[in-house]
Amino acid sequence: MQASLETLSPLERRLSVTFPLAEVNAEVESRLKQLARTVKVHGFRPGKVPLRIVEQQFGGQVRQEVLGDAVQKTFGEAVRENKLRVAGFPRIELKSADGTAGKVEYTATFEVYPEVVVGNLGSLTIERPVVSIGEAQIDKTIEILRKQRTVYEPTDAAAASGDRIRMDYQGTIDGAPFEGGSAQDQYAVLGEGRLLPDFERNVIGLRAGESTSFELRFPDDYHRKEAAGKTARFEVKVTEVSAARMPALDAAFARALGIESGDLAKMREEVKANLEREVKRRTSARLKDQVMKSLVENVRVELPRALVDLEIERLMHGMRRDLQARGLKPEQVPLPREAFEAEGRRRVQLGLIVAELVRSHKLEARPEQVRAVIEELAKSYEKPEEVVRWYYQQPDRIREIESMVLEDNVVQWVLGQAQVVDKTIDFDDLMGSAT
Repeated sequence: MQASLETLSPLERRLSVTFPLAEVNAEVESRLKQLARTVKVHGFRPGKVPLRIVEQQFGGQVRQEVLGDAVQKTFGEAVRENKLRVAGFPRIELKSADGTAGKVEYTATFEVYPEVVVGNLGSLTIERPVVSIGEAQIDKTIEILRKQRTVYEPTDAAAASGDRIRMDYQGTIDGAPFEGGSAQDQYAVLGEGRLLPDFERNVIGLRAGESTSFELRFPDDYHRKEAAGKTARFEVKVTEVSAARMPALDAAFARALGIESGDLAKMREEVKANLEREVKRRTSARLKDQVMKSLVENVRVELPRALVDLEIERLMHGMRRDLQARGLKPEQVPLPREAFEAEGRRRVQLGLIVAELVRSHKLEARPEQVRAVIEELAKSYEKPEEVVRWYYQQPDRIREIESMVLEDNVVQWVLGQAQVVDKTIDFDDLMGSAT
C-alpha cells in the first residue's frame, strides 16, 4: 500500500491510496470457494456447485464487499501511519479498480480534529451561587406539600376564591357560538388565574344550582384569534361548589410523606434533607452552566463541519421524537437546519474543549466517584440499595453517570483556575416555587 497526504485547509485533508489489485482478486477467490461449500443453487447438491456458477451469480457482489473491506482497511492503516484523528466520515472516491492498471486507487477526503488550546483561565470570574435553608424555607415547603394534597368537599356556601367550581357555560359573539366558548362539567379553581378576571368575577358568589349571564370583552392578545378583542355574552350555570381542605399538620400527614412513626420533628428533618439535596443539585447545575458558558466564550476552536452536521442531525432527531411524543406529526412542522446551527456549533465546541481538558489533565471519572454519585441519587428513594443495584445492572446507566462525573471533574478543575466569588441568591429564585 502507498499513501500520500494533502492538506486542503486547516482541518481538511486528502489521502491518495494505492494498493495491488492482486490482493483483492485473491480474497475474492477465497470467499467464492468458501461460498461454494454452503450456497444453494437450483439443480445442484449443496457443496457441489461448480465455482464458475458461483462466480457468475455472486462474483459481482463478493467483489464489491471485498473492495469495500480493502478500502476500509487501507484507509485505517494510512490514518495510523500519518497519525491523523479523523473527524466524521471520509468521502471516498474510487479512481481505478479494474484489471488494466493492476492496482486499486482511491482518494479519501475528510476533516481532522482541531488542536484545542485552553489558555490561562485565571482571568475568569465565576459566581458560585449560595443559598441558605432555614426554618422559613422548611415551613414554606411543608405548606406547599399540604397544598399539593388539598381535597375539595362539596358545600352549599357561595363560591369564593380558593373554591373549586363545576360549571356549564355557553358563549356567543354577535349571537353565534364560537370555538372554545362552550363547555359542560368544566372544573376551575377560583383565584388560580386560569379564568379570565371578568369571567371569574361574575361567577364568584354563586351557589351550586345558580346561573348568571354577563358580557365579557376578550383581551386584544387573546390566544384564540377569532375571539381576540371581541365582546362575548356568556350564560353560566354553576353545578357544584367545593371548598378546599388542606390536610392538618399532624401525624397522619407525616405518615403520608413516608415518616412511618408520624413524628413531625423527624418529618421536618426529612424535608430539610430533601431541600438540601435539591438546593445542591440546582446550585451545582447553575455553576456548571456558568463554567461551560465561560469555556465556550473564552476558548476559540475551529470546528469540523462534519461534527457540526452530525450534531445538527442529532438535535433534529431529538426534536422529531419530542414532537411525536406530543402527538404531532414531524413532517407537518417545519424544521429548518439553520435553526439548529448555533446550538450544534456550541455543543461541538464544548465537547472538544471538555475532551481536551479531560485528556490533558487526567480528569476521567473514577469508579469511586461514580459510586458516590449513584448512592447520592439513591438517597431520595425508599429502598436506596435497590436503586444502586439497578444502576449497576446496565452499562448504559453507568456510562450516563460517568459522563456526569466527568463534567463535574472539569467544572472543579476550572474553578481551581478561575476567580470564584460566592453570590447569595434567594431560595425562591433558585427553586422557582410558588407560594
